[in-house]
Amino acid sequence: MAQPVILTIDDDPAVSRAVARDIRRRYGDRYRVVRADSGPGGLEALREIKLRGERVAVLLADYRMPEMNGIQFLEAAMDLFPAARRVLLTAYADTDAAIDAINVVDLDHYLLKPWHPPEEKLYPVVDTLLEAWAASPDQASDEIRVVGHRWSAPSFAVRDFLARNLVPYRWLLTDDPEGGRLLAAAGADATDVPLVVTPDGKALVAPTEAELAAVAGLTVAPSADFYDVVVVGGGPAGLGAAVYGASEGLRTVLVERRATGGQAGQSSRIENYLGFPDGVSGAQLTDRARRQALKFGAELLSTREVVGLESAGAARLLHFGDGSTIAAHTVVLATGVSYRVLDAPGLADLTGRGVFYGAASTEAPSCVDQDVWIVGGANSAGQAAVHFSRYASRVHLLIRGADLTASMSSYLIQQLDRIDRIVVHPHTEVVGGEGDDHLERLRLRDTRSGDVREVDASWLFIFIGAEPRTEWLDGVLVRDGRGFIVAGPDLTAGGRKPPGWTLARDPYHLESSLPGVFAAGDVRASSVKRVASAVGEGAMAVSLVHRYLEAQ
Repeated sequence: MAQPVILTIDDDPAVSRAVARDIRRRYGDRYRVVRADSGPGGLEALREIKLRGERVAVLLADYRMPEMNGIQFLEAAMDLFPAARRVLLTAYADTDAAIDAINVVDLDHYLLKPWHPPEEKLYPVVDTLLEAWAASPDQASDEIRVVGHRWSAPSFAVRDFLARNLVPYRWLLTDDPEGGRLLAAAGADATDVPLVVTPDGKALVAPTEAELAAVAGLTVAPSADFYDVVVVGGGPAGLGAAVYGASEGLRTVLVERRATGGQAGQSSRIENYLGFPDGVSGAQLTDRARRQALKFGAELLSTREVVGLESAGAARLLHFGDGSTIAAHTVVLATGVSYRVLDAPGLADLTGRGVFYGAASTEAPSCVDQDVWIVGGANSAGQAAVHFSRYASRVHLLIRGADLTASMSSYLIQQLDRIDRIVVHPHTEVVGGEGDDHLERLRLRDTRSGDVREVDASWLFIFIGAEPRTEWLDGVLVRDGRGFIVAGPDLTAGGRKPPGWTLARDPYHLESSLPGVFAAGDVRASSVKRVASAVGEGAMAVSLVHRYLEAQ
């Protein structure tokens, strides 16, 4: 953490040097002394200090300065650092002005020039002010700060991206005092959100995910043009493939469009994963897998969307959305699945403003003592219900069927039964939503009677099945009717080779219709939709990659 700042400001160079020298001599080992030669210059220095998340302990400003006198400077400085102690340097003739400033800018002290000897006239005053400041200092920050509106979809997108990539940040509303001070320091206003301020003081207004990834220290560009294996997708299957590929000496790069972890990474608690009897959160599991892959030398690329795949002789070429490419001997497709959009009137416009897909764990603390509505009857919905029950006054689980037994693990059903705050609504579907700047009401329909009722609701989390989003592979790989990649023995059902297959051998177990391209995890047709099986398929894909490479 940087040392707190003592700022001195005087337009007379000789006086400025003298006061800074005397302050530095006494306090330079504990405080950083910053010197400015004008009011505007001092404010610019304070804005930079604010954006860097540093603290200001004491401000010493000369009264008589052109453009902006000391009182005007201290008054403006209060907007940025209200906890800083304020001292006015003044001549005897300006004593009355200094006394008046006590009421205008809540002046802590005024010092008559000259202040020699400082041991008698300067240091005792500054000692007292530093002691008072230390009792209630400004809040320092060495993490990313995000300023935005409560019901802003772009603000939610920034927070969700940082949270899913395990990047610590501090969330501030525009009407919070500190949020307002950061906006002022960045020269922005409440319409310029989300505002992201990095630990080194860089301010970004409405940044893209690529810009966020760069300032958060995530890798966005590959270090080479060619690899042994490119893993597309950073869920459990992709991370498993990256760990095993890199640990076995393959030049491995994992490419993720948004954040590692996939749907499993959003899980508040996974309790049936081998080796974790007390359960593990998706974020914890993702973090450990990321660190493990990096330890073995895998590259992990963020915010890179793959939009095309083609065969280039013995190589496999992947096209990114920005027009660049990356090549490899083999490819492991582990892109997983995405939640389906709930097609009900009014919900699309409220996405990110009360309507969310997945757990959106960043929103949980905001749901304290409110009702939360969850759509879905599988494990992911049940885990979310348990998580939100720690915050919400009531969690409503909406399911179309008669009960949860057809789609949810029994251990999770038992958990839900033991939590009084969770209410399951069978035979219920959402048919509409309304609200001005955020979700305010839901329309619910009874699937048996057709009756529709309206309920007040500010929070809706949706978990309604999944689809693979493999349109970019159309015409390249064989997919089933729902878009899942067909691989292995399923390609040769009926004794025929897949279209375009020219090799004498049959496809390996996880190999797609394009030799050297493997599918692992939820994106593969007929796969078991479980975290453990996805990790296992990622590892299996690497063993098949070895077999493929050895045969070339």
